[in-house]
Amino acid sequence: MAEGCTRFARSRNLGDGYQAPVNATLRIAAAGDVHAAEELRDRLTRVFADVAEETDLILLAGDLTTHGLPEQAQVLADACSGLPVPVVVVLGNHDHHSGCATDVAQALTDGGIVVLDRSHVILEIGDLDIGIVGTKGFVGGFAGAEIPDFGEPTLRAIYHETTQEVEALEVGLEAVAGCHRRVVLLHYAPITETIVGEPESIWAFLGSGRLAGPIGMHRPDLVVHGHAHHGAARGSIGNVPVHNVAVHVTGQDFAAFVL
Repeated sequence: MAEGCTRFARSRNLGDGYQAPVNATLRIAAAGDVHAAEELRDRLTRVFADVAEETDLILLAGDLTTHGLPEQAQVLADACSGLPVPVVVVLGNHDHHSGCATDVAQALTDGGIVVLDRSHVILEIGDLDIGIVGTKGFVGGFAGAEIPDFGEPTLRAIYHETTQEVEALEVGLEAVAGCHRRVVLLHYAPITETIVGEPESIWAFLGSGRLAGPIGMHRPDLVVHGHAHHGAARGSIGNVPVHNVAVHVTGQDFAAFVL
């Protein structure tokens, strides 16, 4: 999995003085929870080829595979191979299920897909520098019902895992601060608005409100996540739009955004 800037990144340091051209737009297609498997090969190949003709950037918000098997990742890699636009992804809980996350990420990377794991990438698309900060996120709950950093070591380890995700968001958002457009790509939800519709009894397993801290501080242009299949499509952190792009929620192959 990627560390720091990946192969599309610029080597120079972007300054805060950069301004996007007035008429420059970025078309993004985003989806989560595609759950690739061999039986979906033909369909995925078709939909990715179609969307690549209409967008500048494809984002996938985790649960890329059905059970986290490398051969399932290969189906997705094959569908994205040779596309004329970059594909940037994070892994989800399904992609970790079989203990093969490293192999899953490698299959995707070998297919030309940018896999972000507590890292970021800066893409040059047209006249724009696009900074994407990507990490899986993790569980923990939200205000009033959060897992604390207290008690048994196993429970504290969960808290620590989420802490690492939050810290990665902070570092990544600082690194892309000078980009014309800034996007956060997650699997788990950073707010409750986009998981409303799921039973409240499982909200603690659908995301963590702690992920919202760096987002609210740095105010990127867009946040997308998946995971909550019965959640809601949109919410916000202050004035930052947050979208649940799980295909089960959007009801379409990809949600479209223009920045």
